[in-house]
Formats: sequence, structure tokens, C-alpha cells
Amino acid sequence: MNGQPSIRNLRLTVRRVIELLVVYPNREELRQEFPKLEDEDIQQALIFASSK
Repeated sequence: MNGQPSIRNLRLTVRRVIELLVVYPNREELRQEFPKLEDEDIQQALIFASSK
């Protein structure tokens, strides 16, 4: 992922997860589009982003 922080082996960067939360404010829709993305992944992305 070009050195960018990413989520597990999903090939999703933390930045992309944050962007997806804006596009899909309804978590159920987000889960339909990205079924392997778990709540813990989203939580960790938010924690990481807030620490920067």
C-alpha cells in the first residue's frame, strides 16, 4: 500500500476507511460493500487517524 497504514490484509488504507465512513454513514451499507471490514477495523482506523 505504498507505505501507507492499512487495515489487516484487506488492501484498504486507514485513509480509505475514513473516506468510506463519509460515503457510507450507515454502517450496514458499508458492510454490504465491504463484507470483510469489521467494526474493530473501523474503530482502529479512527483511533489511528485521531492520534495523528
